[in-house]
Amino acid sequence: MTDKPANPSPELSVIAALAGAHGVRGEAKIKAFGDPALVCSYGPFLDAAGKPVLTPVKAKPGAGGLVIASVRETLTREQLMAMKGALLHVPRAVLPAPEEDEYYHADLIGLEARDADGAPLGRVRAVQDFGAGDVLEIAGPGGVSYAPFTRDAVPHVDLAGGWLTVVTPDTLDGDAP
Repeated sequence: MTDKPANPSPELSVIAALAGAHGVRGEAKIKAFGDPALVCSYGPFLDAAGKPVLTPVKAKPGAGGLVIASVRETLTREQLMAMKGALLHVPRAVLPAPEEDEYYHADLIGLEARDADGAPLGRVRAVQDFGAGDVLEIAGPGGVSYAPFTRDAVPHVDLAGGWLTVVTPDTLDGDAP
């Protein structure tokens, strides 16, 4: 899953964004924030309030990792283009449980980030992917910082406790500042 903002509701998960229209027959281009092959298999896409906005009926791979979806709704190319950038949600209950050491971005957003000694660094504001893997965006008293979401940089995640450990770059190799 990639670069999506926090969800307004824990019952909904953002799994994609509308990337625009494809052709002139009402097909939608969808940017998946997870497995593109599965993104259209979870039922209708909802808006942040839970209202259905698109119901995929058929999907195929598109260029650049996008998914081209035929939708049940009768929408013109112009209507789809006006919706470009809209976040597409599904009920969290329809998603499979993550495997061990895998997390949904929505579960990480809002967690308290702590350093290796347990001192607070801030809160995870977003999970970004700038092309080299997931990066945690952490908002703290000193501003925004970033940490790669790797086992070395984030050795412990405690979802139930609401926190994770971030090993800062200056101590990542064991060198104290």
